[in-house]
Amino acid sequence: MRRQLILQGFLMVALVLLTSGVALAALERLSAETQECLKCHRDMPGIISQWEDSAHWNAGVGCYECHKAEKDDVDAMDHNGFSVAIIVSPRDCGQCHPKETTEQEASHHAQAGDILNTKDGMLGQTIGGEPAVAVGCRQCHGSLVNVNADGSLDTNTWPNTGIGRVNPDGSKGTCSACHTRHRFSKAQARKPETCGKCHLGPDHPQKEVYEESKHGILYRAFEDEMNMDSPKWIAGEDYFDAATCATCHMSGTPNQPATHDVGTRLAWNLRAPVSTRTANWEKKLADMQDVCSACHSSSFVEGFYTQLDSFVALYNDKFAIPAKEIRELLMDKEVISKGDFDDKIDWIYWELWHHEGRRARHGAAMSGPDYAWWHGIYDVAKNFYTGLLPEAKEACEKAGKPEVYEEIIAKYIDGRKEHEWYTKGFDPNKVEEMKAYYRERYNQEVK
Repeated sequence: MRRQLILQGFLMVALVLLTSGVALAALERLSAETQECLKCHRDMPGIISQWEDSAHWNAGVGCYECHKAEKDDVDAMDHNGFSVAIIVSPRDCGQCHPKETTEQEASHHAQAGDILNTKDGMLGQTIGGEPAVAVGCRQCHGSLVNVNADGSLDTNTWPNTGIGRVNPDGSKGTCSACHTRHRFSKAQARKPETCGKCHLGPDHPQKEVYEESKHGILYRAFEDEMNMDSPKWIAGEDYFDAATCATCHMSGTPNQPATHDVGTRLAWNLRAPVSTRTANWEKKLADMQDVCSACHSSSFVEGFYTQLDSFVALYNDKFAIPAKEIRELLMDKEVISKGDFDDKIDWIYWELWHHEGRRARHGAAMSGPDYAWWHGIYDVAKNFYTGLLPEAKEACEKAGKPEVYEEIIAKYIDGRKEHEWYTKGFDPNKVEEMKAYYRERYNQEVK
């Protein structure tokens, strides 16, 4: 027993010495400047612990290497004898990660802040207000970060990790939107919850669509088996059970490398009022289908994209284009003004494409049936038939121009087979078929 205790004691001492040696060796990899940072910033244990569990720590990359600044940088601060900047921009990250930074800067993510100069931004600023925009819109799309005279950051624009943030050095975006500081984990960026910070809600519910899809169901079932810490993370090689957002839009396959440009596999623009093909869409489609082929047969992939293309055409031709042209006609005929959001029909049209139409298209593109139909095309149709058309009629009558509404009905409703039910009623043959079905299945009459 005594010998066992002595042996355990020796093992404990050896373990302490070994651990100390490892810690000392790791500390020696760090620059003198970073070691100086640690002397003071041990009072921020959360940040230190995250960093000590990161690939940066293992590589000897510390506080100073990321936060150092030239004295003439616009956001340079004198901090205990060091010239540092609070923001670590993509340009800073690019010193070690040039490929990833170049791809990110070319992506739609980097341009996300531009939306604050569009109707979305005007809507937020006007009907909401600056505080709502600061904690709402800009926390996803990014803010234009302003710098105070001493190099500190204006608290009206910071903190902010919006994906399209405009940094003091002129670069756009922030790597920490997906790789949260100070761990900067690859595994975190591969999980759908990370994308769900911004890609959710009434106008772009990709997270909710994903969660109802087979991909999302499988992810929840087999998350622990998806090998998300793998350096390469190749679909069909490192994991097999489910796809995440990163799988389809960023991560590698046996035939193509990973990318930080999230638009390189998007063949449709599904966020615009009317969907159009993107530039170089044939290659983008082929690249996305290559991702699908890691788990699905060629016939499955072909069938899926045939259905998606048909759905987008349905949305465009039946609802989006007519709704757009009806509103424009009302403006041209001076039934409503040419301003934005000053007529009820402006709001109806906005929600038809910006909310319901996007939900529908994303539901179809990401295999979310409830969002494709009930939260999607059903809501689009309801808004078109019970909102936009009745409001157009009322506006024409108020303006003393009923003939404009008659023109709308003649051209867009009675002149089109898919809409004529609105004035002529449902097909009586189909109504009788439905009644017969209910009589046979439920033994009840339908009025």
